[in-house]
Amino acid sequence: MTVETKLALTGEDVRSYSESNREPEWLASKRSEAYQLAETLQLPKPDKTKIQNWNFTEFPVHAVKDEPLTGLAELPQDARALIDIENQKNIYVQRNNTPAYLKLSDELKEQGVILTDIFTAAREHPELVQKYFMKDAVKVDEHKLTALHAAFMNGGVFVYVPKGVEVKEPVQVLFLHEGEEVSLFNHAIIVADTNSSLTYVENYLSLSKDSKGLVNIISEVVAEDGAKITYGAVDVLAEGFTSYINRRGLAGRDATIEWALGLMNDCDTIYENVTHLVGDGSVGHSKSVLVGRGTQKQNVTAKTVHWGKGAEGFILQHGVMKEEASTIFNGIGKIEHGASKSDAVQESRVLMLSEKARGDANPILLIDEDDVTAGHAASVGRVDPLQLYYLMSRGISRTEAERLIVHGFLAPVVSQLPIEGVKKQLSEVIERKVR
Repeated sequence: MTVETKLALTGEDVRSYSESNREPEWLASKRSEAYQLAETLQLPKPDKTKIQNWNFTEFPVHAVKDEPLTGLAELPQDARALIDIENQKNIYVQRNNTPAYLKLSDELKEQGVILTDIFTAAREHPELVQKYFMKDAVKVDEHKLTALHAAFMNGGVFVYVPKGVEVKEPVQVLFLHEGEEVSLFNHAIIVADTNSSLTYVENYLSLSKDSKGLVNIISEVVAEDGAKITYGAVDVLAEGFTSYINRRGLAGRDATIEWALGLMNDCDTIYENVTHLVGDGSVGHSKSVLVGRGTQKQNVTAKTVHWGKGAEGFILQHGVMKEEASTIFNGIGKIEHGASKSDAVQESRVLMLSEKARGDANPILLIDEDDVTAGHAASVGRVDPLQLYYLMSRGISRTEAERLIVHGFLAPVVSQLPIEGVKKQLSEVIERKVR
């Protein structure tokens, strides 16, 4: 394992890193412009969470070089448990900041499907990458964190499904974090072209128990007209990180984006999950579960913006807070003027397991059109003592009773996740965190 960059990056460091990846000039220029913007732009201002003193800029190492894998059997045991090694036909593994393993079926290659790391994609498919990279879903100049991401990007993946192609088996991507000083500035671009479909499963796994690095992750998900993308993710990042995770989607006419997100990190985190329903008849469903513990602080925003007529948006969030953890759930349904016949529904619920745990649910509806349907539900509360008493009166210990209640509380979300593999992984992570 060798360190590739200095402790503190300058503009020249950014340019040198870009040259080492043999990036096209448009991407190198975008990095340089982003670096300059990052010096002047402000941090975002998530509702009810003060992040001015969070560390989003200082990290010991920018990029770490590791050896690639010759096969999935070389993965550590915890990582192998996430993969069906015998049957998974389409998979990409990134080890720290290194593209480590790639497999794509011959059938999908013949159909023109692209699965590769973000740097190879920029070199070999520059027109496609430039078309989608931080153009519409996420913009470089939104705030300091988006600019830093563009300047310091050190990994990621590119997936493209051509028009009319149906990818019947899931594409899986594993981002493996092994070193305490490794920072992750990963960028994922997932595109389903007109009338195509894709199920994409993403795993973030920290094997180190602590970290001195940063996480600044952006995913841009684009479903063109008539396309469908199901995006499942389970994030398990170590305590010690400061994390900014931004997953956004754009859905065209009659397109669908379904999010199934397991937010299981142990670090302070700002999450954004925004879906823009641009086309008429577009659909965006966002389902997420979260378990916080220790002194962890998290701010989670799920937002659906309706632009097209007859667009359907649904947000479902359930969170469990243990010990002294705190989380803010922001659910936002925005119906723009002209998006008539749209339907915006959301539900956010938080369960607190201790006196010092804190949770908040903020349902927000912003409606600029008359002929629409919209609604929300939100609740924050502690474990029902009657439920505990009932279970304990049957000879169940208090710890086991709380475990059962938590699983029952999260089950309405977990059971609706559209990917069986994500369900299984998420259930196992929940069990470890609850115990």
